[in-house]
Amino acid sequence: MIELVIDQRRKDLGGFEVGRVLPFAKRRMVGPFVFFDHMGPVEFQAGFGRDVDVRPHPHIGLSTVTYLFDGHITHRDSVGAIQEINPGEVNWMTAGSGITHSERFETLRTRGGKMHGIQAWVALPTELEETAPSFANHGPADLPTYESPDGLWARLIAGKAFGAEAKVKTHSPMFYVHWNLRAGAKAQLPAEYPERAAYVAEGVVDVEGREFQAGQMIVFEPGQPVLFTATTDAIVMLLGGEPVGPRFIEWNFVSSSKDRIEQAKADWRAGRMKLPDADHDEFIPLPEPPPAANPMS
Repeated sequence: MIELVIDQRRKDLGGFEVGRVLPFAKRRMVGPFVFFDHMGPVEFQAGFGRDVDVRPHPHIGLSTVTYLFDGHITHRDSVGAIQEINPGEVNWMTAGSGITHSERFETLRTRGGKMHGIQAWVALPTELEETAPSFANHGPADLPTYESPDGLWARLIAGKAFGAEAKVKTHSPMFYVHWNLRAGAKAQLPAEYPERAAYVAEGVVDVEGREFQAGQMIVFEPGQPVLFTATTDAIVMLLGGEPVGPRFIEWNFVSSSKDRIEQAKADWRAGRMKLPDADHDEFIPLPEPPPAANPMS
């Protein structure tokens, strides 16, 4: 049932590290999920520098999904939303035809504390890639939970799974689930969707007699349920859904069209994408490609 195992690649974002999982050379997407970053875990001391903040930057063609286990992020965007993201909440920002936003660590800078979470991007279906941008924050009351007597706690973050549906507007058939497992607990991922994966965010789990640890994503073949056994206390994220078709990714832009990405790059370079009203004094410039190698060198 195991098709592929992806190990996170650690990347320094200028103040803290993330583990990048998707896209991967051998697996660009799982269902509509086109990007998956594991943020932290990292412990911040109060008063840390602003270089950790993510300055205003653009997106098209996707929804960003921010979910925290620990910490706080202040979100500001060009549709006017200002929202502090707290543990157990879902920040769902649909870029569509174009949005800009920033992510700043103001609360942690004041108090100090742990930062630990997941940033995912969900590609929009082709017919909705140019939908109007929007933003929504959902607290735990919108996210169905389940607890078993033998050590499984589960929260449905988005989509439909296990007979439940989260109150988060999605744009294609998908599921996104947070499991907490106590050591020895068992849980099963059903065969409901054609594309499925599990990411171990913390601890160790056993699948088909193989152990997987924090920082590994297991991509499954379709058609059969998958049984997990927690070797240690563990956090596992389940994700997948129906495929939406191949996507191009360049910088923060996702599209089914290379030409559309080139247009977005030109718009950002020329300052035609509105910055957040509440955070417009700086921005991340478009990364320029490295100069071509000198054939005489």
